[in-house]
Amino acid sequence: QLQLVESGGGLVQPGGSLRLSCAASGGTLNDYAVGWFRQAPGKEREAVGCVTSPRSATNYDSSVRGRFTISRDNAKNTVYLEMNSLDPEDTATYICSARLSVTCLLSGHFYSYWGPGTPVTVSS
Repeated sequence: QLQLVESGGGLVQPGGSLRLSCAASGGTLNDYAVGWFRQAPGKEREAVGCVTSPRSATNYDSSVRGRFTISRDNAKNTVYLEMNSLDPEDTATYICSARLSVTCLLSGHFYSYWGPGTPVTVSS
């Protein structure tokens, strides 16, 4: 059973950067398409972006395109979410997910495995 754990969240000032990690156990993460999602307090979960398997092509929601980058480190069985030019609107719990497929989709309905999430707060 694939298990995912996120890390790297925290408090950052507007305009700052953070790198989140999604580490997997119980399976080879490069066999899975991986999605990043976020959920702000009182709001619905929304897609941030995703990466395909195994070519690592990426797709992003328009709200983060050009600021966020998803990458893989297969040796570490980890997927990263690099976040730059952070805005208070990016404040949320960030959650990684995986689906046993080559294609990545920007909808949580298609993902079977989920991590617990890591909180990100953008504030001065």
